[in-house]
Amino acid sequence: MGSDHYFSATPASPENLRRVRVVLAGREVEVTTAGGVFSPDHVDSGTGVLLSNTPPPPPGGNLLDLGAGWGPIALSLALESPHATVWAVDVNERALDLVRRNAEALGLSNINAVLPDDVPDDVVFRTIRSNPPIRVGKHELHGLLERWIPRLDERADAWLVVQRNLGSDSLQRWLAATFERGYSVQRAATGRGFRVIKVRRHGSPPSEPIDLP
Repeated sequence: MGSDHYFSATPASPENLRRVRVVLAGREVEVTTAGGVFSPDHVDSGTGVLLSNTPPPPPGGNLLDLGAGWGPIALSLALESPHATVWAVDVNERALDLVRRNAEALGLSNINAVLPDDVPDDVVFRTIRSNPPIRVGKHELHGLLERWIPRLDERADAWLVVQRNLGSDSLQRWLAATFERGYSVQRAATGRGFRVIKVRRHGSPPSEPIDLP
């Protein structure tokens, strides 16, 4: 793709729409993918490890797929939790269009495929599921997680899958240091060279003590 990346806002590469058969939420379905998005020919290994090592999503509320691509995580969440509202967030406009196409084809009306800034500020999430774009670089990745993890609801979890040789252990240490108050961070699963990291929000950080007169 030259300088064109799956995290480009508007990929310049040819769209090359294609239909592929995949298994999502235990169902074999046909989806549309395209060039210029992440893993256009199949459900990538990391996403497969994530989907196989996370509990069923909450049945209602707002659920977030961060870095949605063509939608394997968002579509799985929507299939498993038809009464929830799934937010499929990506910076890649082509990816968002594919999520919308696939949701319509599967009869799913509970997915909002949007740019990050289009998620209302007052929305909090019952769960976050993400195969984050590690290759954007450490600074961008940390900024992404610092933006979205604090939007977990109380007693809610974020599940992230990261390849071991792309820095999963150092990312886990950074998460534990960054989200120290009111959160816990642990490795939840390992498979096929990937780690699944669980970040749990236990509640709001304790407020500073107030000195009364």
